[in-house]
Amino acid sequence: MVNVNARPRSSKLLPFVRSFHYHQTYLASGLERIVPNAQAHLMINLAENAFRTYDHVRPALVTRHAGAVLAGPHAQSVVLDTSQMCWLAAVEFRAGGAGHFFGMPASEASNQVVSLDVLWRKGGGTLRERLLDASSAQQRFAVVEELLLEHLDQRFDPAVAWAIGAVQRGMRISEIVSQLGLLPRTFERRFASRVGLTPKRFARVRRLQRVLRSIRTGPPTDWTALAIKHGYYDQSHLIHEFRELADITPAAYRPHSAARSNHIPLAAH
Repeated sequence: MVNVNARPRSSKLLPFVRSFHYHQTYLASGLERIVPNAQAHLMINLAENAFRTYDHVRPALVTRHAGAVLAGPHAQSVVLDTSQMCWLAAVEFRAGGAGHFFGMPASEASNQVVSLDVLWRKGGGTLRERLLDASSAQQRFAVVEELLLEHLDQRFDPAVAWAIGAVQRGMRISEIVSQLGLLPRTFERRFASRVGLTPKRFARVRRLQRVLRSIRTGPPTDWTALAIKHGYYDQSHLIHEFRELADITPAAYRPHSAARSNHIPLAAH
């Protein structure tokens, strides 16, 4: 089993890329529901030149993609086959980071999986082969980093960058807009263009993630108290958000492990 994580070496990438990941292991084939976290990921399946995604409501419906894809920022769950994660290289973008690499508003890739050969005609179609030719995780990271630097757009929106942090700290959208001095529609357009989701949708997903982090060690005994702690009106509001964003109820949340808290194994198919 190989599992390697690393930060970008180039300081130019650090504001936009959280980390590189590479792992090679055995995972039995099975479906897992992935709870959204509003971040985008670049993923390369090195075991086979394909990715399959399954409809988040009807997992029997399958969509096939090439083996190198951008998983855009999601505000709804997605279902994946664990066999596609056995030999994988990936880039985890920071919130709002992916929009600096693909020459389009991040909102155009929200809740979608897009093949890299569509987004990056130069380099996207050959990335997987280049990674297979590399002999180590560090060499694979270097290949990915080189390609990211080739496509990097360093134009920065400081208002959106500040707003992302404020939302993740739990600040209300109305307060953020007021402090920035922007019209609400202007702020929403700029935020969605960089982050891929509207500010309110992003805030809802990140709040759900804060809930998941607080229950990694097991379901709470008092769901109402947990709901109030994280800013929900009541327990029914929390249940609604679980169903709306993750397609499950809080009681049905049974993650694969504490380390993989966004992965929920589904019944055999």
